[in-house]
Amino acid sequence: MAVHRIAPGVTLDDEDVAVEGVRASGPGGQNVNKVSSAIALRLDLDRVAGMDEAMRARLLALAGRRVTEGGILVIKAQSHRTQVANRADALARVLDLLRAAAIAPRKRVPTRATAGSRARRLDSKRRRSLIKSSRAPAPGDDS
Repeated sequence: MAVHRIAPGVTLDDEDVAVEGVRASGPGGQNVNKVSSAIALRLDLDRVAGMDEAMRARLLALAGRRVTEGGILVIKAQSHRTQVANRADALARVLDLLRAAAIAPRKRVPTRATAGSRARRLDSKRRRSLIKSSRAPAPGDDS
């Protein structure tokens, strides 16, 4: 039994994670019909200790369709040949997802253009205007 620390005050206990062996999809010869090497990991989001509503909203946005209407996160791992490796992969993916959701986005601080940058912009516009106006034919020139 292990307790995984996600963020300060947010933990996940191994007992809160339900792991089930399922049959992997794709090719595998005769073995594919006999061995359940893939893993379906289920986590009830209400069981994650210390998760606030803001983190839950970020998690739902990150997880997308992997969260059921009942609030259960379902991760399927089948990239490895053994059930043990797929279980470790699924757990690592859940922890990565929870850690990503624990990071609150930074607030954007609006900034203003400096007086020097405004002056340079207006100066370059003035110069460009002079260049373009010098190309125009002189008044009264009908050529």
